Amino acid sequence: MNRNFALLAFLLLFSWTLTAQTAPKLPVITAAKLKATPFPIARYGAVPDGNTLNTKAIQSAIDACSKAGGGKVIVPSGLWLTGPIVLKSYVNLHLETGATLLFTKDINEYPLVKTNWEGLDQMRNQAPISADNAVHIAITGKGIVDGNGDIWRSVKKDKLTESQWKKLINSGGVLSEDKKTWYPSEKSKKGHQMQHPGAISPEKDEAFYNSIKDFLRPNLVVLTSCKYVLLEGVTFQNSPAWCLHPLMTDHLTVRNVSVKNPWYAQNGDGIDVESCSNVLIENSVFDVGDDGLCIKSGRDAEGRKRGKPTQNVIIRGCTVYASHGGFVIGSEMSGGARNIHVSNCTFVGSDIGLRFKTTRGRGGIVEDIFIRDIYMKDIPGEAILFDMYYMAKDPIPLSGEKRELPKVEMKPVDESTPQFRNFHISNVYCNGASKAVFIRGLPEMHIKNITLENMVLQADQGIDIQEATDIRFKNVKVISKDTNPVVDIINSDNISFDKLTYADQAELLFRVSGERSNKINTSGTDAGKAKKKVSFELGAKE
Repeated sequence: MNRNFALLAFLLLFSWTLTAQTAPKLPVITAAKLKATPFPIARYGAVPDGNTLNTKAIQSAIDACSKAGGGKVIVPSGLWLTGPIVLKSYVNLHLETGATLLFTKDINEYPLVKTNWEGLDQMRNQAPISADNAVHIAITGKGIVDGNGDIWRSVKKDKLTESQWKKLINSGGVLSEDKKTWYPSEKSKKGHQMQHPGAISPEKDEAFYNSIKDFLRPNLVVLTSCKYVLLEGVTFQNSPAWCLHPLMTDHLTVRNVSVKNPWYAQNGDGIDVESCSNVLIENSVFDVGDDGLCIKSGRDAEGRKRGKPTQNVIIRGCTVYASHGGFVIGSEMSGGARNIHVSNCTFVGSDIGLRFKTTRGRGGIVEDIFIRDIYMKDIPGEAILFDMYYMAKDPIPLSGEKRELPKVEMKPVDESTPQFRNFHISNVYCNGASKAVFIRGLPEMHIKNITLENMVLQADQGIDIQEATDIRFKNVKVISKDTNPVVDIINSDNISFDKLTYADQAELLFRVSGERSNKINTSGTDAGKAKKKVSFELGAKE
């Protein structure tokens, strides 16, 4: 009996150890410590008339609060016009109900500064709200932060109605040669015609950057190398570029915020968490012009040199409306991303639901991503997308736009080869999409070890898998209009389908193509409902 008890104890211990090793480890986020000592901005001369420029008054309140050891810089109800301000350690910028912090349209109020944009060190106009190396900082309350972004943004004609386009042209600005893009100024147009014009290099001087100043749009809130940060309750809207950009920041909490940009806003991302650790984003709403909830970690060689992944992230209870992607990783992920947990989120009208994108040259490893309980409606593109051929274009082509498929060729693997691996996605329900699942890796670097489990996906097309290895579908129901085929597999191996269900009388269940396709397995799947179970093409062998 003692021997049996010892054996049982060993088995229990072994089972517990195995579970502890394989179960996802939720990160622990430490909250910012904030004092309540009030510092009303009116005490420092601020006037809420929407006309008086309050930059000096608001900055004075922030500086005094930080110098005194911390407290709450209070923005009462009113329309407070200001230029860019800088948060300091131990300051809680608190916007009361009815308060709008409105950033000026005067571009001259925004000095050019060295910062980071899309993963590269660049010159940009100073962000309306920024902080560098600050600790225990916050933006809280029920008010609005408005970036007055329309003075900065170019707009594509195809994204507006005819009357909106005419109104925009009549407001001023200049048009592109093909008359399809509006720019707010000649300086803006000049910058758009260059490649990485803001990138810092020895041959560029102050005069050069000033000649394209209007193009160098700032992000609305930029928090660089900060620690213990809270964003809570506030509405952030109308950003010149990305709305919220925490960069190399640790212990960030974002709770109950609203983030809004016009849907036509290029680079109008909701939040871009870049090279950050220990992050909680919860119960927030995003309705923006580009990606909604986005994970980044630097771009190409500079991102790999920084070598700081985004890691230990929890995202839960969020809703994303208009956007290029609901939850997104990439494409600037050269420093890597890992241990990210997303749950109980809803995407309505987002171009793509779950969007994981990269391209050759990025490098970086994205791994250990855990996603569950995702609800989607009216997705114009793919419900779930992995793509290693990202082309830096809108996910849904504009009317009349033609796109060519990328050239498929095997290239050597080196530090610039990106990797996606170890994803577990479960409990996803989508009512309406162009395609249920799209997975496209590189010939030299397959997307690997992906589990898709417990899903009902209603879409025009079913499942498309290219250059992938160790992909598992478990209890997935695909209700697609196009059933020829339901599942399309190209040069992929170790692909398994356990309890795959699909529409009755499908024309073709599986199409397997490519001589490198191998080990495609099914179990618990009724292939008899399809008119034809499988076809083998382009070198694939039965």
